[in-house]
Order: sequence, then C-alpha cells, then structure tokens
Amino acid sequence: MGASKLDIYTDEINQIAAIAKVFSHPARVAILQYISSRDSCICNDIVDEIQLAQPTISQHLKVINEAGLLKGNYEGKSICYCLNVDRFQEFQELLNSYMNRTKSNCC
Repeated sequence: MGASKLDIYTDEINQIAAIAKVFSHPARVAILQYISSRDSCICNDIVDEIQLAQPTISQHLKVINEAGLLKGNYEGKSICYCLNVDRFQEFQELLNSYMNRTKSNCC
C-alpha cells in the first residue's frame, strides 16, 4: 500500500496546506471574519449571517476546526465557537518563515 500524502510531506508543509485549505474557500473566510467580530457564537448564528444551509456551515466549521483555528465550548447541545488566536499566530510565524526561505529566482 502506498504512503498517504500526509506521510510524504513534512509537518510544516502539511500545516501550511491545512490552513491554506481553510482560506481557499470564500465561505470559510466569511465564517472566520464573522466569528472574529464576536466574542463567541454558535452555528445557528453563523447560518443566519452567512446564509448557507446549516449542514454546509457545519462542514466548513469542521475544516476550519481541523486546521486548529477554532476553539469551542459546549452550551447545552450547541458548540459556542471562538477563534484560536494562538494558532493564527503560529500560522503567521510558519508562513513568514516559509516565505522568507523562498528564493526569488524567477526570470
């Protein structure tokens, strides 16, 4: 059996790709922007604001959460979301380091 794509690449490359996946979809960017403007919110708040179906919002939240960009606390049956600011800062440092090592050798 072949190696998975996660095994082929370094942790740094996999982390950059995971977070890039979050920012590659406009709905996810809108969700992050909405959450960042609030102290916290639940999925239904996001549905009302972004105006996508609840299952669609939940799927986008899953991708964002898998990248580590969200924190959540349970309030009854709902999860109250807020941004993981520490993870955003880690990503910024990771991306800056990556970009600073990239040489500009284009013709």
